[in-house]
Amino acid sequence: MVRLVEEKEREEFDKLAVHPLQIWAWGELRRSSRVEVLRLGEYEGEKLKAGFQVTLHKLPGVNFKIGYCPKSVIPSKEVARVMVDEMKKRRVIMVKFEPNVLLGKEGEEISDLKNEFLLIKGRSLFTKFTFWLDLTRSEEELMKGMKSKTRYNVRLAERKGVKIVEDSTSRGFSDYWKLMEKTTKRQAFYAHNQEYHKKMWEELRRVGKAHLLKAVYGKEVLAAWILFELNKVLYYPYGASSDKYRELMASNLLMWEVIRFGKKKGCGLFDMWGSLGRDPDRRDPWYGFHKFKEGYGAELVEFVGSLDLVINAPLYFLYRMGNGARWVILRLKKKFLS
Repeated sequence: MVRLVEEKEREEFDKLAVHPLQIWAWGELRRSSRVEVLRLGEYEGEKLKAGFQVTLHKLPGVNFKIGYCPKSVIPSKEVARVMVDEMKKRRVIMVKFEPNVLLGKEGEEISDLKNEFLLIKGRSLFTKFTFWLDLTRSEEELMKGMKSKTRYNVRLAERKGVKIVEDSTSRGFSDYWKLMEKTTKRQAFYAHNQEYHKKMWEELRRVGKAHLLKAVYGKEVLAAWILFELNKVLYYPYGASSDKYRELMASNLLMWEVIRFGKKKGCGLFDMWGSLGRDPDRRDPWYGFHKFKEGYGAELVEFVGSLDLVINAPLYFLYRMGNGARWVILRLKKKFLS
């Protein structure tokens, strides 16, 4: 049986979530931003066995929407049937799935869906790659698995007196946001505004899923990271740093202490949230961050990618054409204005 999930089932829903973007609190965060949220559950009798959280986004200028279901499991045909029915009621033309399933591990599930539904490879919104670090290994094994330069930088920061503290308080968030503003300006990348980050932090901290660690040198906060913890997996979604005392390698020590923190929490896996793919371009603005994560001996993994479950084919292909033209224009602007 497949049906809408009720509020009273949120605890069970979260126990089955395979990524923080699928927990109930994340849906409430999106709802607070005036985004419509739909949650479907697949049941064995009365027992929930899989959950799917979908956000619905209005298309500009028309009375239609697109759905987005990031980092779920792959839906069964029964889930897809009900999903299509529910989305038709809401004038949704497609649902983009980006399963938290490794490429090559999907079995026959995607083939089964393609036999009954129009399922098309789409443009990825969430990165297809990330680094996974096995936290079941001992600290000695983890340290030995690092690249020599990374290991040297960790020890350097320790010798120079950098300290790592957990500060999951309002003050800790304030320190984080001050650094985030400086980081986005310095590195010229997009970030959600303070209100969004604060709501995200408060919503996930309230349900025990968020932590904040920072690197301190004297009275200076040199780096601050928000971490998510879910079902024995630790995640590193957000981080910010100062451009002061960069020679102290504070972020290297912070990463190491985050790894140790995850082990103490009983996590068996550390998901570093995203990375470039294999053979990354040195000119990519995220190349340095990719190499930073790689230095800790983590495994680069690839997910199955984006799968568009098409509900209204004519409108979907019009949407694809328009969105494709938009990306071409954006790339041309970047080429000629940079």
